[in-house]
Formats: sequence, structure tokens, C-alpha cells
Amino acid sequence: MLQELRLFLTAVQFFTRIPVPAWVGHCPQQLNQASRYFPLVGILVGLLSAASLWLCAQILPLPLSVGLSMAVGILVTGAFHEDGLSDFADGLGGGFTPDKALSIMKDSRVGAYGAISLILILLLKYQALVELCRAHSLLFVAVTLIAAHSFSRLMAASLMLTQHYIRDDDSARAKPAAQQISPASFAIALLTCLAVLVLLFAAGAPAAKLLAAVLAALLMRAYLAWRLQKRLGGYTGDCLGAVQQLTELAFYLGLLAAI
Repeated sequence: MLQELRLFLTAVQFFTRIPVPAWVGHCPQQLNQASRYFPLVGILVGLLSAASLWLCAQILPLPLSVGLSMAVGILVTGAFHEDGLSDFADGLGGGFTPDKALSIMKDSRVGAYGAISLILILLLKYQALVELCRAHSLLFVAVTLIAAHSFSRLMAASLMLTQHYIRDDDSARAKPAAQQISPASFAIALLTCLAVLVLLFAAGAPAAKLLAAVLAALLMRAYLAWRLQKRLGGYTGDCLGAVQQLTELAFYLGLLAAI
């Protein structure tokens, strides 16, 4: 149990700005094994976002509360996944060969594709959450945040199960975590997400809405996987961030489409 706690805290250490005890340590093998807890980290981020939404909604209008809850999620993760989406968009938008795309994705500067993708994803997620608040209870939206953050991280982990990491340089910061996830670890991640989906069902999500949200995220994941295989022949850490962001949005849109 101590080792599993260490792995979970390793995932927290890598994917968030939340401090962890020094005894957790860090090594590439440990970080790779921690991939089973990606969805659990999503639950943690979703919980913090949901808590901020509920607290802010007690004194502020819902649209402002939604914006602040999104800001909390970004602060907790240090915009880790948003940064990946930006690099992903720049790379695939401006690189016409795999090598050129990878070179652009590694550049720390933000290009037009990256900036536009960030603006659009934030606006679309904000509007989707506002619409969900108008159509459902605050509790429902709070649990939706937890479920979407968790399930979208499962989608990113699933890419590690089916594709190959393609950067071969040691400078890539995501490389230790971006190896192929083992079937056993993926099963743990999957069970974590199933538990959260059951929680969303208990919070009042009809089966049709839940199915639509899951299918929307799966379709987005399938498209991105196809696109990455065709353009790059695999994935990078930035691609995982993009998958997380886009499947999270797709989850919200699926819920809305089923209203």
C-alpha cells in the first residue's frame, strides 16, 4: 500500500503543482508505473475545481463561478495540459513533415495555431459548463467536472496503450511517463473511471446522457489517435495533453447534446 501511495503521489507531483512529501522521491521507472493513477489525479483536479465552483456560486453569479473554477484547475496543474495542446496545435498546424512537426512542438514559443487553439478550448469549455449549470443542478455540474477530468486522462493513458512514444531525445520532460502503459495498469485506470461514471449516474445523469458523453470522448480520442498515427507515427507528451483537453471538452458536449 505504501508503494501504491508513492506511485499516486508521484503522479500528483508530475501532473500538478501540489506539494508532495520528500520521501516520495522520483525516478523514471517510478513515474512510468504511476501512469495507472492518471485518472485518479484527474479526480483530484476535478474535486478542487468542483469545490471552487460550489464555493464561488454561494456568493457570485454562476458564469463567474464557472470561470473561477476553470482558473483553479489551470492553477493546480500549472497549465500542463493546455501547454501540450498549444504545442500540439502548432506542430501539426505548421509542420508538414513529422520531423518538422516535432521540432515545432519542442519550441517553447507559442504560434498562431497554439494561441487560437487555447482561446477556442477555453471559450468552448467555459460555455459548455455554463450551459450545463443552466440545465442541471450545481451538484450535477460539480460531479461532471470530476468525471470529465478523470475520463479525459484515461483517454490520454489509452493512447499509451495503443501507440508508441516517438521522441528519442532525453531532453523531453514527459518521456519517463510517456512509455507504453501495461494492461494491468490500464485496467486500474479504467476501474477508477468506471467508479466516477457510476457516481455521475448517481448524481442524476440519465443513462443516455452518460452514454453520449462517453461516446463523444471516445470518438474524439479515436480521431486524434488516427491523426497522430498518420502525421507523426506515434505520440509525444504534448499529444497526451491535447488528448486530455479535447476529450474533456467532448465529454461536456456529449452531455449537452443529449439534453
